[in-house]
Amino acid sequence: MVRANTGKSALILKPILYVCLAIWLVFSIFPFYWLIVSATRDTASIFAYPPHLTFGNQFLKNARDLFAAIPFLKSMWNSLYVAGLSTALSLFFCSLAGFSFAKFDFPGKKPLFLIMLGTMMIPTQLNMVPMFVVMKSLHWVNTLTALIVPSAASAFGIFWIRQSCESSLPDDLLHAGRIDGCGNFRLYFHVALPTLRPALAALGIFNFMGAWNDYMWPLVILNDPNKYTLQVMLSTLNGIYFKDYGMVMVGTLFATIPLVILFFIFSRKLMGAVTIGAIKS
Repeated sequence: MVRANTGKSALILKPILYVCLAIWLVFSIFPFYWLIVSATRDTASIFAYPPHLTFGNQFLKNARDLFAAIPFLKSMWNSLYVAGLSTALSLFFCSLAGFSFAKFDFPGKKPLFLIMLGTMMIPTQLNMVPMFVVMKSLHWVNTLTALIVPSAASAFGIFWIRQSCESSLPDDLLHAGRIDGCGNFRLYFHVALPTLRPALAALGIFNFMGAWNDYMWPLVILNDPNKYTLQVMLSTLNGIYFKDYGMVMVGTLFATIPLVILFFIFSRKLMGAVTIGAIKS
């Protein structure tokens, strides 16, 4: 009797769950749909009431105005260069440090790890003034190097990889590698990295999105429009007396497309990283 009631409850709850998920999906997708619709309309149509929910015919005009107003492709290349290189460096250094913290014993390991975790509690805004002073002393002000090097490693990335090593990289696998003659770096490269692919993919997505969407630090450190990243360049579209929202929406849409493509490419790896440790044998 209890099993029958449980089965009936499941049959009732499952459609309700699907309806709730469908509603949540609509609310999640609507901002992107509204962005696309706005990119195809002019400013007056965007602010019309009731709002237009269908596509307009101003997309090509808005795109032409965008490319005429700012060097959009140049700024997109700057963002791709900064985000790609900083992500690659972060994956290397964070994976190396996380693997070391997880699988090796060395003097000062615990204090260093606690100090590193403590840096995660410091707001980013507090680091900007001393970081700017360091960049100035290195003569890196107004260079893309000042955007890449500070993000080459992060406390969160090291912690993420360290936890992934603890949950998905057994010590027996490392012992087998040492029996086969692997040194520490070969263990890292040939044993740890293949096992940590889901975690590295997730960290890569997080780092790329953070570098791509970063606005405050590039605004502080850069003063040459030819070196502006995409987010800083888009902010220059804000006029004092008038703003062409159709043009701004087209630029925002173009800036969003690389992130969407990146997510779809690595979405399975991301889901695998999220579920690490959820199933235990």
